[in-house]
Amino acid sequence: MPVKDDTKDRERTAERLLTASTKNWFDPLTEIDWEAPLLPDAFFIDEERCTLYGTPMWDRLGPQQRIDLSRHEVACTASVGIWVEVILMQLLVRHVYDQDMTSRHVQYAFTEIADECRHSTMFGSMITKFECPNYGPGRHAHALGRFLKTVASGVQPFAAALIAEEILDAMQREMMRNETLQPLVRDVARIHVIEEARHVRYAREEVARRMPNLNRAQRAMCRLLIARVAHVTARNLIHPGVYAAVGLDPRAAAREAWTNPHRSRALQDWGRRLVGFYEENGLMGGPGLALWRRSGLVAPDYRPGKSTNGG
Repeated sequence: MPVKDDTKDRERTAERLLTASTKNWFDPLTEIDWEAPLLPDAFFIDEERCTLYGTPMWDRLGPQQRIDLSRHEVACTASVGIWVEVILMQLLVRHVYDQDMTSRHVQYAFTEIADECRHSTMFGSMITKFECPNYGPGRHAHALGRFLKTVASGVQPFAAALIAEEILDAMQREMMRNETLQPLVRDVARIHVIEEARHVRYAREEVARRMPNLNRAQRAMCRLLIARVAHVTARNLIHPGVYAAVGLDPRAAAREAWTNPHRSRALQDWGRRLVGFYEENGLMGGPGLALWRRSGLVAPDYRPGKSTNGG
């Protein structure tokens, strides 16, 4: 298959994103009132999106324990967000290393890296404000992230980056619109959603440009890689330590959370747009489907729809 030269299209995309970046960017250290006290009775995420909502274990929790669990779950997700952004920054640096540093495509990559630095600082400040630990993704996932950031190349970094970007984006769009939540949570979500929209556009267009140029073996490898990333990311959004923080048995609570239909519905809602994009670009299928089903981001009986880029 001949490789299509999309340089001009890529440069136009980068030019638009650079222009948007000059108009809508935020310094979270000054944009957010970090000194404002947290509201004593407000949840940090919609209680129906808490991983234990609707379970017998949830029913046994008192009102303050439920709010505290929401606080720890949001902090944990933010710590995983930092982990993902650190990986993405390294992937972007590797991506531009052999390219024309004066191109708009590369200059937007540098702009996105700067955005991700601010986002990581913002998430870290929020975790500190919540008085929660830096849960992170867990030791095994941390090691797999090291592998990904070292070996991923071509379309793989952009396809893989979309997983966490789109899941967090869908989650935070809900959070920023929910006026009953902590104002700090809504402020952080708003900033991240506005700036992350550009990052998603950058990655999506790169995936759409590159996928038609892959041969069958490269497609299969990319499908399997992103399936593994989806599985690891979704399974590590919430560390069992969040349950211990509110007085629960962490192993028992984690088991109950993963069999909770409310939790499954949340993950599938947050992953729906991402999965649709992957289907359109031939990235769902093959042996990796078992990983997708175990991730919770699709239904247990999921079958990909007809793709525009099958093979």
